[in-house]
Amino acid sequence: MGTDSALLPSAFSDLEPYAQAWCLPTENQRFAKRMSSSMDEMESFYNAAFPRLEEAKAYLDELDVHDLPGDAENLMHMMFSLIIVSFPIELWRQPAVPDAGAAEIVCWLEAPL
Repeated sequence: MGTDSALLPSAFSDLEPYAQAWCLPTENQRFAKRMSSSMDEMESFYNAAFPRLEEAKAYLDELDVHDLPGDAENLMHMMFSLIIVSFPIELWRQPAVPDAGAAEIVCWLEAPL
């Protein structure tokens, strides 16, 4: 994209259509997004982002995690979201954990990186 409205580094512009929905800064937000998303939405995101995971990791490894530029921080959050959707896509074929009742994640304190 390369515009001021881009949320991700330009090298990851192909993932920009998913950025608004999946660049979520907290675990609670990522879990809520997973639970409110359809399998089709999660699978679309997963299929686009998973092939870029190693490249994103290598990109982020070159930066100081305590001083990430905003677009790199968004990329990191997106990859955290990818982790959250990987289990429903790869194992469960549903957003919720099977046979877990009303399971939820409540993170009371997220320590900064």
